[in-house]
Formats: sequence, C-alpha cells, structure tokens
Amino acid sequence: MSEVRLAAEQRTEFGKGAARRTRRAGKIPAVLYGHGSDPKHLALPALEFARAVREHGSNAVLTLNIGDGAELALTKTITTHPLKNYIEHVDLLLVKRGEKVTVDIPLTITGDAASGTLITHDLSALSIEVEALHIPDGIEFSIEGAVAGTQILAGAIPLPAGATLVTDPEALVVAVNAAPTAEQMDADGSEAPAAAPVSEGDEG
Repeated sequence: MSEVRLAAEQRTEFGKGAARRTRRAGKIPAVLYGHGSDPKHLALPALEFARAVREHGSNAVLTLNIGDGAELALTKTITTHPLKNYIEHVDLLLVKRGEKVTVDIPLTITGDAASGTLITHDLSALSIEVEALHIPDGIEFSIEGAVAGTQILAGAIPLPAGATLVTDPEALVVAVNAAPTAEQMDADGSEAPAAAPVSEGDEG
C-alpha cells in the first residue's frame, strides 16, 4: 500500500458548531492520537481524503503535513452522515515506520467449487498484524474444485509476507455444502401450509 500525502491544519475550535464550519469550508474534522501523545485536532481536505480512501481503502496510511512537520497516520474510524453519506469525522492513529498495527483486511474468494455445491461465506475480513506501511488492500484465496463438506478456516488462509493472523485460526471462513436436489426442494415446498379458501361471504 502506497503512502498518501495530505495537508492537514490544526483546529483550535471545537464542538458541533465548529465542526459544521470546518465541513462548510470543505474540510473534515479529525483527531490524531497514539503513542501516549496528546490528541491533535485536525482538519483534513475533504476531497483529497475521500479520494485516498476510495483509491487505497479504509486502511489507508497517510503522511500528514502539519505545519513544518509531518506525521504518519493510519485511518482507524470514518464516521459518515447516515442520510447524506458525507464524511462527518475521522479518527487517525499515529504510527511509526517499522511499527506493526492490527487491521481488518477484506477477503475475496476466487475459483469455483465443485458442481452441485453451495458456498456459505461466514467471514468477509481477517484481522491481521502487519507493518504499517505494508498493509495489503485485500487477501484472496481459492476454492477451486472444493467438494461438499469442505470447510476453510481462518488459519488456512495464506497471509502476505510479514503478516500475523489475529483472528481465531479456528474461525470458519467458508463452508462448501451440497446443493439441495430438485426432489428436496419440491419436498420442502410441499410442506408449506396451503392458503385457506375464501368463501363468498368473506370477499370484499
């Protein structure tokens, strides 16, 4: 994952009114914390930050130019408006080069299981510990040719070099089940209660 550079400004006003003014100015209120330092209240450029998340994912590592200095930060929490879908606030975690962080990485299934099977996807992401500047965008794993009865656990998913699994290795990620036959589906349908007939007096 490549670094993204953003110009950040320190905020001196706080509260809902100040946050609204920040957003009206085309910026996003943010807080940078970590390593025992006092939290820094920042304003991030809204368009540039949204582009970084869109192109690099929610685990984007940012190089924040703050005044004459720069800080590395991991995007931890993005709060969006429930109706209007704009970013209301961002929490950022201060990181150092070479430091390992724990992040949730999305999983993508590739390949096709054996014919006559159905796939149940129990986990859509894995939690891993990885160096802050080498966070993968995603993790792919194949189910090519998997037969009914196959279960893929978190511990069986290949991880990028240098990454350590944090998710329980026994957690079920994918189960391959036998697809129901036409006869089974018909039998299930026949068990449904029939609709009660409507008498003439009930109409209307």
